Formats: sequence, C-alpha cells, structure tokens
Amino acid sequence: MVARDEERISSREKVLVAAAMMLAEDPGALLSVRAVAARAGVSTGSLRFHFPTQRELQEAVLAKIYGHFFPDDPIHDRSLPARDRLVNCLRQLLAPIGVGQQAREAWSQVYQTYITADPSEDARAAYLAIAREEGRRVEHWLAVLVDDGALPRDDHARHARFLLTVLGGLSIERALPAEESILKSETETLYMAVDYVLGTAQTV
Repeated sequence: MVARDEERISSREKVLVAAAMMLAEDPGALLSVRAVAARAGVSTGSLRFHFPTQRELQEAVLAKIYGHFFPDDPIHDRSLPARDRLVNCLRQLLAPIGVGQQAREAWSQVYQTYITADPSEDARAAYLAIAREEGRRVEHWLAVLVDDGALPRDDHARHARFLLTVLGGLSIERALPAEESILKSETETLYMAVDYVLGTAQTV
C-alpha cells in the first residue's frame, strides 16, 4: 500500500513538472492531456486519476508555478478579507503601466505595435502569449479563493476575462487627463469589479 501511494505521488509530481516545463518553454501552451502525459512519461489514465479535468490540472500547475516564483503573492495573505486580497493582486497587473506620462508612453507603444497596422505574426504571438499568461494568473488567484471557501467552484475563465477587461479600461484611464484622483476612482472601480465576482455587496 505504501509503495502504491509513493507511486501515485511520484506520477502526480511528474505530471506537474512536465506541465510547468511546457509552460516555461511556451507560455501559450494549452496543456492538453495527451501532450502533458507524453511529456511526463505517464499514461493519460494516470494523469486523469490525479487530475480528472483539464482545469484541475491547470490550476494545480499554476499553484505550483506561482507558489515558487511569487511566494509573497497577496492572494495568500489570509489576514485580509478575500476582496482586499484580490484587489491587491489586480493592482500588481496595473503597476507596470504607471500613471501619467509613463502610461501615455506605454499605450503609445501598444498603439504603434498592434493597432496602427496589422501586427506581424511574431508580434501577434507575443501579445497573445502575454494575454494568456495574465488570464492564467487571474484564474489562479480565483482558484486560491475557491480553496479558501470565498468563491464557489466555477468556470473562472469568464470572471478572469471580465477582471482583465476592467484592468484594460483602468490602464487607459491612467494615460488620460482626469478631474479627480486616478487612484481613488481606480480603487472604487476595482472593488466594484471584485464584489461582482465574489458576490459581495460591501462599500469601499
């Protein structure tokens, strides 16, 4: 029995390592069951035993990757309510855009690269890989909240797309003139979006 348990743990870890390596080599990898099982050297049945659905596999892989590279991720700060943790995480994705001139320069580059003309295949592939990575990261945060009991298990891809759309709008606002504090209005919007996803109805 002990040997069988060790074998199961070993094959599970092989799957996680193989999937993590596939994502490291190609951020756009879709992690199909057959491809991951082949890379791990296990049967698809063995993979399905540990991860009955593709989403469970993806969530486990992302938890392993982000747990390693982002050990201080705000989503794990359980001293804060779930809504505060998720807002703090979303701020991480907004931070690189900056505010004012920095945001204008960043959006000018995006406009020149992807909007003024058809992007090259390489540019398009790079953009889609970044977008998928951002989606995966938001889905990982939502999966952590599921494990904590703060969110029901669901297809979080829709919620991730919604939150990323909100972030896209906020990042554009950072580059535009504003009559009030950008950070104040941004905070209110982030909490409204997070409350929608979590099903909470609190005020900022």
